[in-house]
Amino acid sequence: MAATTSGAIKARLESLSFGVPVFRDGPREGQSCPFIVVTEALSTSMDTANGDFGDPDAPITIVEKVAVDLVQNARTKSGAATAKNAERYGLAEAIAHALHGHQLPAHPAKVTAVRVTDIDRFPISDNRVRASITVEIHRELLTEEVTPA
Repeated sequence: MAATTSGAIKARLESLSFGVPVFRDGPREGQSCPFIVVTEALSTSMDTANGDFGDPDAPITIVEKVAVDLVQNARTKSGAATAKNAERYGLAEAIAHALHGHQLPAHPAKVTAVRVTDIDRFPISDNRVRASITVEIHRELLTEEVTPA
């Protein structure tokens, strides 16, 4: 079982056959493309659709926004003065599809919903292109997130 949201997403993506390494919060130094970076808790809000706010014993449910960034090389050199496309078109969409609706069983908290809300593609910079997938995770707030051991 993963200890964090990013760990649960990492476990899900690594279980698939995309052949792309997944990192939490950033790649290791010198990591070659392609790679995926998962950044958790971009924002957190109350899940007002679940829970009884009048019951002090009811579980607290939150919506945690996460970014799943796919970084790829745009082109690769194919000759002395030529280059060919290296980007795997459709990979970001396949990653989004693999996450949307998945219950993330490796997550330490009870997850009630996983929704991909959008995919943004950022322009080429230094021969790299980045697709950022925004994911909303509806889950219980763990006691240890409030009161550390």
